[in-house]
Amino acid sequence: MPLKKISQIAEEPITFTVSKIEDLMYGVSFDPSTYAGKIVTNISMIDGEHIDDVLSIFRDVMSSGLTVSPLVKLLSPGEKVGSFTIPPNMQGIATVCSITVDGVLLKHGIPIKPIFGGLVEIRNSVPLRFTDLVRYDSTTLDPLEILMSQSLTSVSDMLTSGSGKILANMREITMNAREKVEEVLDELVVAGFGGILEVGEPNSDILGVSVERDHFGVVVVGGTNAEAVAQEQGFKIEAHAMFTLMDIEEMTPITQLV
Repeated sequence: MPLKKISQIAEEPITFTVSKIEDLMYGVSFDPSTYAGKIVTNISMIDGEHIDDVLSIFRDVMSSGLTVSPLVKLLSPGEKVGSFTIPPNMQGIATVCSITVDGVLLKHGIPIKPIFGGLVEIRNSVPLRFTDLVRYDSTTLDPLEILMSQSLTSVSDMLTSGSGKILANMREITMNAREKVEEVLDELVVAGFGGILEVGEPNSDILGVSVERDHFGVVVVGGTNAEAVAQEQGFKIEAHAMFTLMDIEEMTPITQLV
């Protein structure tokens, strides 16, 4: 294959992850009160012969509260998701991405700024601090995919002992919207969405990270913690975070599959 000319490469725009997040946020139409609309999903691919074992892992992680939602969708070989097709002998699992929470907040008129994805140290079931982070406006790759690829997580330890490092992400919100944010988060919990790790105080650090003046931070668990556990337990899994929008009616509680 001939190499591209420098002029051709220069014409191809570099898109930072924050831009992709903003596009997906605006596409979210999910309404917790009616339980209808589009959500953001992650897509993971697994060798078909391991699907039952991986689904069991996903179930255990989701029941522990380390994901945003217990909803999944199984994708068969040859099935299309957007412009992507599941390869032969592989199966896909769609899970709910935490950017869905940002999209719902935005639809309620709350100005929200996604900041970064990272690792949170948990000790005796108490979140202590971010130990590693990658800002969305400084990378063209998903931060949680980066951290997973470096085998830096210990979500399995968190499940068994209450201590470990899990995937999470942080966003900033203006302090004037705090009451409304709490109302919307409560609505999401009633609708079966969780994973809110911590809601900070205005002008105060959250899990060791400072926030912009007159803002507060909200930390939500990463939607790919289940994938991280499967990887930690030796399964080869190809995770694509923040992959596409999907109608929530297409999703099924994982307890109905396992």
